[in-house]
Amino acid sequence: MVETERSVLLVLHDVSPETWPDYQPFVEAVDALGAIAMTLLVVPDFHKRNPIVTDAWFQQEMERRLGRGDELALHGYYHCDDSPAPRTPRDYFMRRIFTWEGEFYSLDRDQALTRLHAGIQLFARLDWPLHGFVAPAWLMSPGTREVLRELPFSYTSDPQHLFTLPDFNPIDAPGIVWSARSAWRRGVSKLVGDRLEQKFQTAPTIRLGLHPVDMRHSFSRNYWLQLLQRLIVNGRTPMTKADWLTTQLTAVRNAA
Repeated sequence: MVETERSVLLVLHDVSPETWPDYQPFVEAVDALGAIAMTLLVVPDFHKRNPIVTDAWFQQEMERRLGRGDELALHGYYHCDDSPAPRTPRDYFMRRIFTWEGEFYSLDRDQALTRLHAGIQLFARLDWPLHGFVAPAWLMSPGTREVLRELPFSYTSDPQHLFTLPDFNPIDAPGIVWSARSAWRRGVSKLVGDRLEQKFQTAPTIRLGLHPVDMRHSFSRNYWLQLLQRLIVNGRTPMTKADWLTTQLTAVRNAA
């Protein structure tokens, strides 16, 4: 990795008309800290009940975020696994225990292409810049990966990397994420998050992966805000994923 300034990438997952009210108090608190750019992972029709295309209020909110320098990325299309029931033990684990929302885990090439095209067309219709695609739960079928090599995205990601497209070259971008659905999960997530914060001290960037459920509990919401503040005080620059990737590729070219 070519050395560049240390950064923090604040990433809000599962952004939709249904979940944006959960995020709003946190986003307002972040805005109060100054010009802190973030990446919003937008779901075009969250769980098939939140179509962005018909929601003028949500569109205006996203326009406002773009005006502040935030990035909008495509995050699946429905963010729910509507494929036929799993037929192998591995698939059952991935689709029913690890997550119920691995939308792109089982899609074949044509199915993935249809949904990705629909997402691209929605962003184009709303005149929203689009650079990245992040699969729900970071799970992608071989057909999804094949299609991503052909579409106009500059990156995708997994929990610890960004991948440049179309070649899927990995760039280290370690992340911290919580499981906040119950009190014991929040407690364990806090312990793990504190340990990872120390582990990643020298990493060029740290990704903070927030979810709507994190925002519904003051314990987890305050953790994220305080962690963000600590990382900034310790010299990390807030950036969007697309902007950070640009700095990495520019540094590589300059070093060549």
